[in-house]
Amino acid sequence: MKLYYAPGACSLAPHILVNELNIKVDLVRTDLRQKTYGNGQDFKAVNPKGAVPVLQLDNGDILTEAAVILQYLADQKPDAGLIAKARSWERYKTLEWLNFVATEMHKGFGPLWKPDTPQAYKEIAVKNLKDRFSFLENHFEINDFLMGKNYTAPDAYLFTVCNWANYLKVDLSAWPQLVSYMVRIKERPATLKSFEEEGLK
Repeated sequence: MKLYYAPGACSLAPHILVNELNIKVDLVRTDLRQKTYGNGQDFKAVNPKGAVPVLQLDNGDILTEAAVILQYLADQKPDAGLIAKARSWERYKTLEWLNFVATEMHKGFGPLWKPDTPQAYKEIAVKNLKDRFSFLENHFEINDFLMGKNYTAPDAYLFTVCNWANYLKVDLSAWPQLVSYMVRIKERPATLKSFEEEGLK
């Protein structure tokens, strides 16, 4: 398999998961501004949406969207416990968290990355994110991870997205439980390995 990624982008989440699961993938670094990879090949020929992550299977099939790729990877090694079995209540709760991260957190940070976003709109985006941080703070006051005591696929996604606060100068210090959660995830060997492979600090 191949995982097309850009350093620190949302593709970091499946990158972390493949290291958690010890799944062999070829990492393909992508330039999202130029929409190229490798020696200047056209990335849009791989994914017309022009976004990472992209997981290319050995048979050539393409899978996109971080939340879906995380499910696919976790299902490759179900005994690892990174996603609950199909049709179980725990599975639906895991999917609930994956969708929360995708729609509320990932998209919430989106306007802050765009240089042409009006400052007034950025302020609204930060206010909305702070509401989500408070929601997560309450959760982590009694839970180590999103699914309680056990690390699962959505944790890799939430960590990846909240880590953007470091680059966007969003101060998380008002949410100490969330900060502690971030430290727990970052110290995991799979996360450290992924950071090293992507050249992140």
